[in-house]
Amino acid sequence: MATTSSATTKVTLPSDLEIQVTREFDAPRDVVYKAMTDPKLIPQWWGPRSDKTTVDKMDVRPGGAWRFVSTGPNGTYAFRGEYREIVPFEKIVQTFEFEPMAGHISVETATLADLPGGRTLFTSRSVFSSKQDRDGMVQSGMESGLRETYERLDEVLAKLAR
Repeated sequence: MATTSSATTKVTLPSDLEIQVTREFDAPRDVVYKAMTDPKLIPQWWGPRSDKTTVDKMDVRPGGAWRFVSTGPNGTYAFRGEYREIVPFEKIVQTFEFEPMAGHISVETATLADLPGGRTLFTSRSVFSSKQDRDGMVQSGMESGLRETYERLDEVLAKLAR
């Protein structure tokens, strides 16, 4: 099993079809959930700083669609999916698809758990339809983009938690 980590983010490959990410956030669970489900907040933290993200759709309910469009030095591209399960403040299950590589859809389960001191443990488990799809995601540079995205989310959470 491959594993990499930084101070608070850990990326593991628990099986040939999975990527698991854990991250501790210095904010209460309800604040983290709000930042992840409020379409007005998504553009403040989604993706690298060099990109501008707009929320095209975000209907946070089972069966609801989401679509984020990012524009930056490498062009314009979009991500989309459908919410499958929502347990407010605890769990979000959604599909994830990078539109330039349509048809390679993963299912992401994100959970939020309370930690001492008003912190939150975020865990995301992405399941792919093949090892090739999973490896393609790992090799895409997703880890560095993920870390930058979570650093930006830390900044948004610090403002919201005041």
